[in-house]
Amino acid sequence: MTQNLTQILILNSPLEQFEVTSLIGLNAPIFGYLNLTLTNLALYSILVLFLIISLHYIANNNSRLVPSKWSIALESSFASVNSMVREQIGSLNEMYLPFIYSLFFFILIANLTGNVPYSYTITTSIIVTLSLSFTILIGVTILGLSIHKIKFFSYFIPSGTPLALVPLLVLIELLSYSARAFSLGIRLFANMTAGHTLLKILSTFLLQMFSASVIVAVLTLIPFAIFMALIGLELAVSFIQSYVFCILTCSYIRDAIELH
Repeated sequence: MTQNLTQILILNSPLEQFEVTSLIGLNAPIFGYLNLTLTNLALYSILVLFLIISLHYIANNNSRLVPSKWSIALESSFASVNSMVREQIGSLNEMYLPFIYSLFFFILIANLTGNVPYSYTITTSIIVTLSLSFTILIGVTILGLSIHKIKFFSYFIPSGTPLALVPLLVLIELLSYSARAFSLGIRLFANMTAGHTLLKILSTFLLQMFSASVIVAVLTLIPFAIFMALIGLELAVSFIQSYVFCILTCSYIRDAIELH
């Protein structure tokens, strides 16, 4: 049984865990042709939304005199995100706090959910991460245009630029500005994908070692301890990447407001 399981894990590619697969499909001849499909990406997106709502419902402290541990944890998280928004965007722009707070918890819960064995990590889907980053860039651009109108385009022309270099610098600045959408999404995608791929490779290797002789299995306890440390590191990366994504979003909003 163990040998067959080992062979299955060896044959499967470490990248198969990131594939979007169809779980339930419905084909109906309505409006010509209707195809409804529930994928693992959609299922875990719904699950992440449910977990976020449930977590905040459980941590509701309105009817309690003594706050629970969940309430204290959420209040600490809110204070951290609030401090981030104040430092990056400014205390006068706390209207963006709900968006940054929601973005932080969505990415964080999605990352943590993906660390559960045999689950799917929606932040390892480049469609999700780039959709988030492109939506943020479009929103930031609309924000800058609504505040500064035509003056917003001065953002792409550094002050003191010679007239002859304006076309070249505008092109460079425009490419740099557009690259934000790619860098923001790809950073999250690459870090989560690399970590999960490494854990998949190491777990397959450790399973082979534990399935060998007793002596080899005992010696495998040392790399297994390292593997457990890497799992802890991956949990830390889940927090760090959600924080980095949000702090970069705050800096983009600040640039749009102040044209820096």
